[in-house]
Amino acid sequence: MKNLKIYLFALLTFVFAIQSCDEDVDLIAQQLADNPLPGEVTGTPGSLDLSNYVSIGNSIAAGFQDGALYTDAQNQSFATFLGRQFQVTGVGGGSFNVPSINSANGFSGTNPAGGFFGRFELSLSLLRPLPTAGELPEAFDGDKSSLNNFAVPGMKMTDISNVGLANNGLYARFATSPGTSTVLGDALAVDPTFFTFELGANDVLGYATSGGADEGDITDAATFQANLQTSLGALVGSGAQGVVMNVPLILTAPFFRAVPYNAVPLDAATANALNGGFAGFNQALAGMVQATLITQADMDQRMVQYAAGPNPILIVDDALEDLGPKFDLLGLPATLRAGLEPFRQSRPAVATDLALLTAAGEIGRDLTGSGTVLSGISVPIADNFILTQAEQVNVITARATYNAIISGVIAAINAGQGSTVLAEYDINVQMADIAGLTPALATQLALSDAAIAAADGVLGIVVEGVNLAPDFSPNGVFSTDGIHPNPRGHGIVANAIIQVMNDTFGSTIPLMSVLPLRSVLTTD
Repeated sequence: MKNLKIYLFALLTFVFAIQSCDEDVDLIAQQLADNPLPGEVTGTPGSLDLSNYVSIGNSIAAGFQDGALYTDAQNQSFATFLGRQFQVTGVGGGSFNVPSINSANGFSGTNPAGGFFGRFELSLSLLRPLPTAGELPEAFDGDKSSLNNFAVPGMKMTDISNVGLANNGLYARFATSPGTSTVLGDALAVDPTFFTFELGANDVLGYATSGGADEGDITDAATFQANLQTSLGALVGSGAQGVVMNVPLILTAPFFRAVPYNAVPLDAATANALNGGFAGFNQALAGMVQATLITQADMDQRMVQYAAGPNPILIVDDALEDLGPKFDLLGLPATLRAGLEPFRQSRPAVATDLALLTAAGEIGRDLTGSGTVLSGISVPIADNFILTQAEQVNVITARATYNAIISGVIAAINAGQGSTVLAEYDINVQMADIAGLTPALATQLALSDAAIAAADGVLGIVVEGVNLAPDFSPNGVFSTDGIHPNPRGHGIVANAIIQVMNDTFGSTIPLMSVLPLRSVLTTD
């Protein structure tokens, strides 16, 4: 009887377990019915042949980030992201091969203490980018005939057919024949079926990042147009279709926004000491007004007066009259006249001036070791660290001119082909949103209707329900160099290009998820 009880108890336990399992199975089945597992991600190419996608561009398309070209950044460029999305089932894309730099940190400059600097990382304790240890890039030892990314950091529109681009080591390392081959020729040689074209920013960027030092750094419109027509004409003539990116609003990047114009914090004692040092200069200006050598308005913008708290950077403005000859007319002793020499075209910065990111390490630098000749404080900071409003107008005008040319050339080629073979990606739709432009300012900048509509006046861009910042913070979309996107920024660009393709060519290429991508690399 005892054994029978044990048997019956065991049987009841077994039946209860079976019943529980059945209930669990039913519950799981109901959950699956209510929340089905996602099926295989698929897409279609529409009227495009994406079997051999080629990227032509400059540093952004190459994946240059954090001041360097390094392996992880190459693998997280918008071009690489596009290549991956084109390989989704049904889209028909082939492999996408990059000329790997084979370097964890890349090269950003020579270290005065020995060796080389690599990519920058954001120091969370110092709140500024710090360089890693880097290495010089080596020649690409892979199969050059199977490459897909022909983007070269530093390349201008005028360089795409220039054999002299071999002087740029980042092209020479993968050029089929350095000194003879060209980027356009190498790209055409792999028989592309589809391409993205991202050139034009460098035709004005060098001028902007050098503080407007040389207007000759801006490519003239006729040369820009001729090279664009030749390049796109050759690519389309080969049978390829493509998406052409226009020139972004580069002045909204953190390189031009991270350092405020009034980045000189002073206590009252230091401000008073500096004011004592500038008393003679200010008196000289007042004397020149009395002698009708300059106007009161000119004097007002040049006078230096410090106070406790944040103060404007003392800058050089080459648009100002050079007062050197008029200083000579004051009849000052030689030592006093020599003391005025640095201030021939100086003035305190105003809110419309843009201090470059490079100015962060220059402001307050002791130029002589005496502790009294301080860059941007007791003497003007060099012109290449500041972009004045007049210089900004040059940048804005060049961008607007280039973008009008890009739109016109695309329209002309499509008309000549009798169908839409080229689509334009207006990156300023995203840039206007990220920068928090107002519709009025976007209109003033002659942006497209779509960019004006995206200008909501709120800093940052909402992606998958999260607002990403217009900076190189851990929540930002830029890399630590303040110019190039980080991987999340590249994901935003890739998705926007895919949307243009889907809208223009009838494809159904799925968008990628941006938030899982990393932002900036950080260090303590």
